[in-house]
Amino acid sequence: MKTSYEYIVIGCGGIGSAAVYWLARFAGAEVLGLEQFRLGHDNGASQDHSRIIRLSYHTPEYTALTPHTYTAWDEVEAESGIQLVVKTGGLDLGPQDEPAIEAYASSMRAAGIAYEDLSAAEVMARWPQWKLDGSERGLFQADGGLVDARKAIATHVALARAHGATVLDNTKVRRIVPRGTHVEVHTDDAVFHARKLAVTADAWANQVLEGAGVSFPLTVTQEQVTYFATPNLREFAPDRFPIWIWHGAAQGWFYGFPVYGEVATKAGEDVGGDPVTADSRTFEPNPRPFNRLNAFLQQYLPGSLGPVLYTKTCLYTMPPDRNFVLGTLDEHPNITVALGAAHGFKFASLLGKIVRDLAIEGETPYPIESFNLKRPALTDPDYRGSLHLEAAD
Repeated sequence: MKTSYEYIVIGCGGIGSAAVYWLARFAGAEVLGLEQFRLGHDNGASQDHSRIIRLSYHTPEYTALTPHTYTAWDEVEAESGIQLVVKTGGLDLGPQDEPAIEAYASSMRAAGIAYEDLSAAEVMARWPQWKLDGSERGLFQADGGLVDARKAIATHVALARAHGATVLDNTKVRRIVPRGTHVEVHTDDAVFHARKLAVTADAWANQVLEGAGVSFPLTVTQEQVTYFATPNLREFAPDRFPIWIWHGAAQGWFYGFPVYGEVATKAGEDVGGDPVTADSRTFEPNPRPFNRLNAFLQQYLPGSLGPVLYTKTCLYTMPPDRNFVLGTLDEHPNITVALGAAHGFKFASLLGKIVRDLAIEGETPYPIESFNLKRPALTDPDYRGSLHLEAAD
């Protein structure tokens, strides 16, 4: 068995599978991807039928990256022939005085992204599924939609293999050992050697990086989404109803999808779950966030409800400022780290491309300065941020 590679990627979820693919386009058989579980598993964050993709974001740093996400997914779709992005339009919604709404509008204006600023009455006229009280404001951006997460990972892996890469699942990394010009990667079956290593292990990142003497301040929570078997299928079909995000400190932060993947709508609360570890998490639904979500939908989007088809759990892995973690280690410049901070799947293929750039060139043309490994959120033990994205510093 080949054990020496130019590039090894640890963790083959959304970002990791993309990194393997983009590296394989450059280095072919010199790329190895290692996944501790089966490919497409449900143990982490990259799973299920759908993730939101959008041009709207709360800060210019992210808004500058969003157009590139679509380009990256376009390239993957063109090479594979598999549709991964479904455009439904995207609606950001909340109270008129919610600062996040204006932050989203301001970021889109600064980037020259077209959007519609809608009153509550205008939202309900276009989508009568919403039951608003008149005090809300909506921002509609036509390019919003969803990425099929399950298909995306499988497509990245298939294309990577077509380019000559090796991808091994059910292969847990026990430790890494930096050796100057290369890194040893120890598994139960073999010791692999990489000239460049990328760690995209999300909730397991600190476990993997322990051998490099690195630990990031990460909070892991167990979150969930629920599929509701609505009887109103046509009203919530993707061509009639957009993906949506509700921003509001009073009611909470919620998001949802039209009918896709299952014959049901899908919705969840952002950061509504409890702190866990990757090892202590359960797969049992949490009634507290479910009850909050159900109450919100009863009030604002009652037609989306129906019998619960199922509730699915996942892990959020977040630094204190809820921003991406992207860069190479100063102590070991042949090790690159990438974490999506529990909102990265929409960017997954682009982030994989950035990992490729950092591994090969040590730099990338994409604007990622705000996500560097030396920022206060990652280095100052007294840093106090927020795990709600639009409320983070």
